[in-house]
Amino acid sequence: MKNLIKLLIMSVLLNTATAQSIEKKFDNSTVSNYLSKLPSDIKVTMAVENMYGKLFFEHRTDVKVPSASVIKVPILMSLMEKVQANEISLLKVHLLTNAEKAGGSGVLMNSSEGEKLTIRELAQEMIRTSDNTATNILIREIGMEKINQNLMKWGTKITRLNRVMMDTDAVKQGRENYINVLEINALLRMVYNNKVANPILCDEMIGMLKNCEDTTTIPSQIPKDLVIAHKTGTLTYVRGDAAVVFTAQPFVISIFVEGFDKEATAEKIIGDLAKICWEGLK
Repeated sequence: MKNLIKLLIMSVLLNTATAQSIEKKFDNSTVSNYLSKLPSDIKVTMAVENMYGKLFFEHRTDVKVPSASVIKVPILMSLMEKVQANEISLLKVHLLTNAEKAGGSGVLMNSSEGEKLTIRELAQEMIRTSDNTATNILIREIGMEKINQNLMKWGTKITRLNRVMMDTDAVKQGRENYINVLEINALLRMVYNNKVANPILCDEMIGMLKNCEDTTTIPSQIPKDLVIAHKTGTLTYVRGDAAVVFTAQPFVISIFVEGFDKEATAEKIIGDLAKICWEGLK
């Protein structure tokens, strides 16, 4: 028994030492230098942390940013919480109607009316293709109020769902969905650490995020064989991505860019910053 205790203590000390060595290895001045050279009208909001909340780098983390489709992460979390509570079944079948089709990203806008889709398939498309039709169906299934109640329960003060996808009238009225980079990092850590639902459901969420087909941002300059679980977001005025990067010591990173002239410019900035952080933490 004494030998077992000694082994456990040694294991904890070794893991701690390993984590500390990784933290010391990261030179955040490289990120600061990159940001300092960007045009003054470009606004970058970002945070990089380990999976226990240790902060490696932060920039403008006190602000709220239009979330674009990254808000679909807490929608997915709220869905799985309801599945855990047996309030929703992932096998439940939804019949698609023309009235609920939403434009923008996704594939369901081109599907036939009456197509049968399970709740699981809707969730998969919400993340894989960022499908706005699937997202709005799930918001109605879960309830917007419930999603925001969950966000408050999970400790967020800024991240909120205030409108459905593609609701341009709501945007004109000033009702926008917002996110905070530290908060979305914390939400991703909750999923990774099985704090939202049981491990099977959390693993399924991670699997969906790994299947996000938009690879033009955080994954763009990182080796293709590196596993990344992430969700991107795109509006004319913001481009963002939030991810768990599965290095030897996984880390979570969120980057949002505003004030860009072309979407490709924002994507390159996100890719550059992600590469710098990966090189410092791999």
